[in-house]
Amino acid sequence: MRRLITQRNQDNEEIDLTPMLDVVFIMLIFFIVTATFVKEIGLDVNSPDKNQNIKDADKKSIVVRITNRDRIMIRGRDIDFRAVRANIERLHAENPDAPVVVQPHPDSTTEVMIHVMDSARQAGVYNVSIAAT
Repeated sequence: MRRLITQRNQDNEEIDLTPMLDVVFIMLIFFIVTATFVKEIGLDVNSPDKNQNIKDADKKSIVVRITNRDRIMIRGRDIDFRAVRANIERLHAENPDAPVVVQPHPDSTTEVMIHVMDSARQAGVYNVSIAAT
């Protein structure tokens, strides 16, 4: 009799996977729904046309060059890190339609480029572009 009972118990020892599959499907639905609401944060970058002559752009726009040692130059003059906004404001007052074109050196740091772009926005110039050197 004992053998018969133990054989029946061994036959009935199967694992029911239905609850686990239910949980997996619920998690899948949760991840799909939440993934659609994730908003990526980015930076809008306007680059000038490749056909545009850079010398013509220098006359029409405020060009800020950043050297490989993170020195800031406007119209061939070295500008102090803290005086970028004042210089852009002065040049913007002379030519209100002029956009700011930032030309960072490939070895310069991103911090300086972002500082120049922020300074231009604080100076009231919202047309800021990045150009390759």
